Amino acid sequence: MRSLILLASASLCFVVTAAEAAPPSSFNAAKRIAEQQVYFDQDTSFYCDCKFDFDTGPSLEACGYEIRKQPARASRIEWEHVMPAYDFGRQRQCWIEDGRDNCRRTDEVFRRAEADLHNLVPAIGEVNGDRSNMRFAMVNDPVHEYGACQVAVSFQERAFQPPPHRLGDIARIYWYMRDTYDISISRQQQQLFEAWDRMDPIDAWELERNRRIAAIQGTGNPHVEPLEASDALVAQPTAPLFQSTHQESFSCDERKTCEQMDSCD
Repeated sequence: MRSLILLASASLCFVVTAAEAAPPSSFNAAKRIAEQQVYFDQDTSFYCDCKFDFDTGPSLEACGYEIRKQPARASRIEWEHVMPAYDFGRQRQCWIEDGRDNCRRTDEVFRRAEADLHNLVPAIGEVNGDRSNMRFAMVNDPVHEYGACQVAVSFQERAFQPPPHRLGDIARIYWYMRDTYDISISRQQQQLFEAWDRMDPIDAWELERNRRIAAIQGTGNPHVEPLEASDALVAQPTAPLFQSTHQESFSCDERKTCEQMDSCD
């Protein structure tokens, strides 16, 4: 299945322009796009660093993961909202009136936030389920519930402590969501994220992820890279996200649609 997706994607040849770039139309669409166009060459889960395949799930034994309670969810990869839907939804009237499903039906801003690729990461399903809408925090007397996975959860305090190498990523994603959708963050959380931002600097994959998402949906995260740099990726030709195995020399020149192509490297 994965090879078929890559092969189909490799046949596309176009230049992303500001007019063409657009956010996914729904959360379901965002999950497909994230798998096929952002994480197509990535195989490590966000919190636990477990190798995975989107079709067969994570390799739990290889990474020392121990199932806490939910073997079915632990055996699959799910798309985690780093800022939970509860956090960006509960401040909107649609959520106050009738919850998440109502927001999906009636609120365009909520639908955009729920489908925003910057806020989605691949996580082991059990960890995603346990985290739910817990706040990020430093947990008192942390207990690692999942074996070698460096995540600590306090179900009593409803607090979730991520591993050290994800602290900055989370802070910068939260700030992006705060600024883009006018979401309030408590002073305590803001101070925590400022510390996490310093403790875990931007790395190469975070930069590349931001650039791929900016090229797809037309918005970059300025807390990862200046807006000018991200915007340039939307307006300029980009390197192909998928590499074709076809070696015949071919130039796309002025051809912009699949029907006009015989081949595209």
